[in-house]
Amino acid sequence: MSLPLTASPTAPADDEGAGLRSRWWLLFALGLVLVIVGALAIGAPHIATSKTVAVIGVLLLIAGITEVLHALMVRNLRGFAMHLLAAALYLVVGLFVLEDQERAAGVLTLLLTASFLVAGLLRIIFSLVEHFPAWRWVLFNGVIDLVLALLIWRGWPESSLWVIGLFVGIELFAHGWAWMMLGLSLRTARAARIPDHLLGGNG
Repeated sequence: MSLPLTASPTAPADDEGAGLRSRWWLLFALGLVLVIVGALAIGAPHIATSKTVAVIGVLLLIAGITEVLHALMVRNLRGFAMHLLAAALYLVVGLFVLEDQERAAGVLTLLLTASFLVAGLLRIIFSLVEHFPAWRWVLFNGVIDLVLALLIWRGWPESSLWVIGLFVGIELFAHGWAWMMLGLSLRTARAARIPDHLLGGNG
């Protein structure tokens, strides 16, 4: 009598990996679009900054409307006042961002500068206190963060007209390049096993 065959636990992941490999060109095309958009943003950071700030304002308005709807749904519960307060905050800030995009860009640039400053100081302190492997690279990264914060601060408020767009462009370009390289690697690795983290697995 033959024993029933049990399915391999890696079969679903292998099938999904094969399907992902067959669609490598989609990943490559998506990456190419992001690279082009990122390059355009880097080439025209003033326009990219304006569009980015406008998108942030619209998202804040959407968040405010969502909070209002949620507050109406829970108006008989204890969190009603907090939801209304959050909705008012989102709506006011969203309207401010859309009405005065130049000043909003200045505020966002200051927040970005503060984040670089704090991140740089923490990286420098951590790398000097804990001499872990490759701590010098973390120290170097912290110094770069501090230099960027100083450059942005010295050029503020004029820097607020281009910093956000430039950084968004760099992020889109790098993200798109990564997707392009992933697509090309899937095209060449026909029989290679796709890492679980690319397939949404826990491994």
